Amino acid sequence: MGYTDAALTERVFDDEGWYHTGDIGVLDPDGYLSITDRISDVIIRGGENISAAEVEEVLMTLGGVAEVAVVAAPDPRMGEHAAAFVRITAQGAAPRLDEVRHHLEAAGVARQKWPEELVVVDDFPRTSSGKVQKYVLRNGLRDGGA
Repeated sequence: MGYTDAALTERVFDDEGWYHTGDIGVLDPDGYLSITDRISDVIIRGGENISAAEVEEVLMTLGGVAEVAVVAAPDPRMGEHAAAFVRITAQGAAPRLDEVRHHLEAAGVARQKWPEELVVVDDFPRTSSGKVQKYVLRNGLRDGGA
């Protein structure tokens, strides 16, 4: 039927009653569906879609990084750009943005996908199950602080 919040129900259900999960997936030739991303994890930079998960996966291989979250940050010229939040290991040193970019370049990640902001955090805002609340990070960037 929907959510107790009518506005939320209206946002996720279409006129035919289909629920839009926000997941992005692909069907293989055998008809199996693989979920590859979430719409909210797509950064639209100058009309190009950038997968936050792709950038996160590469950044997790950077020495000293314990955890990473890449989100869309507002950009006056391009609409959005990538911003990377990183939590470092106890022994690690906080990377600089130029080090992050060099690492992505060496891994073959296209330049337009590179983060334009880097924020080092002690921890991430999380749900009760421990999932990173990326919307909190995005809202912080939009409101002018990280």
